[in-house]
Amino acid sequence: MKILIFGLSVSSSWGNGHATLWRGLIKALARRSHDVVFFEKDTPYYREHRDTRALPGCELRIYSDWESIASNASLELREADVGIVTSYCPDALAAQEELNNSKCLRVFYDLDTPVTLHTLQNLGKVPYIGPGGLEDFDLVFSYTGGEAIQELTTRLGARNVVPLYGSVDPECHAPVETTRSADLSYLGTYAADRQRILESLFIEPARLCPGYRFLMGGAQYPSEFPWTENIAFRRHVPPADHAAFYCSSRLTLNITRASMAAMGYCPSGRLFEAAACGVPIITDCWPGLEEFFEPGREILPAARAKDVIETMARPAESLSAVGRYARARVLDEHTADHRAIQMEEALERSASTRGESFRYQAVKTLN
Repeated sequence: MKILIFGLSVSSSWGNGHATLWRGLIKALARRSHDVVFFEKDTPYYREHRDTRALPGCELRIYSDWESIASNASLELREADVGIVTSYCPDALAAQEELNNSKCLRVFYDLDTPVTLHTLQNLGKVPYIGPGGLEDFDLVFSYTGGEAIQELTTRLGARNVVPLYGSVDPECHAPVETTRSADLSYLGTYAADRQRILESLFIEPARLCPGYRFLMGGAQYPSEFPWTENIAFRRHVPPADHAAFYCSSRLTLNITRASMAAMGYCPSGRLFEAAACGVPIITDCWPGLEEFFEPGREILPAARAKDVIETMARPAESLSAVGRYARARVLDEHTADHRAIQMEEALERSASTRGESFRYQAVKTLN
């Protein structure tokens, strides 16, 4: 297939989880012989923090404004099998208009479903979704499952919604030899609605356990953040350094944004990355967690500081076993190759509903 994507940023991973997901998924699609073109607006923030300009299997089109690429996008859509618009795409509405004028399969991928629905409820509109909602799309992928699927249908008119969860590229995330510098690590961009849980599961244990070492990485943290002396901080950890970051600690922590945790069925890409590295994970609790990892065996849920402290005190072999089981689960079910196949199958079903078929021979197994 030829797949055109109109998205946020794939060239910069700075405070942007979309980039890591797309990089792995695009590589997986390319391995399966699909051609991908990614249109990205050249915004100042991502330009200043751009960490790649070339993606295997992808033509990256960085443009200054929509007018400069509108005619080119229109021409390419005539030859495309699939056109995808994502949440937070700066020119989502213009891209959707071009999609509506094309004959390709029209797809919306909401990588921020709980945020989308929360914004709709509070403001009555979403900047990257037009007044007609999602009803003009043949297929809607949602990064979040569970009740979010029905909400996208009832509140935004989506006709066909399929969950397409986060994933991991095992070529980039695997156990690595590195200096063990921390007992507990946390990797994540600052988000106000994660702060309460972060203080409970990370800051408070650091205060109560001065003999333990803590490591934190992520962009956009305010200067007034409540640091302690035993917390080391890295302002930005590029994707190429994620594996070493995770493996430098005995345990790593996953925290879900409040709106996503409330809706559930929301595994973050960071969760799969850390598991692929074989590092035991402590996580906050949310509905559907057990669909992705077996609590107690493959992942270690925590609701308060006491849970974290007790987990850090567990024997080394017990924790190592959790990391091994988690890695095995991810490699069996949650790689970018698995998601590429799931994407193919959903696209094929949607095209069949329109009475069409794609001009390619699908490969149903992992390469």
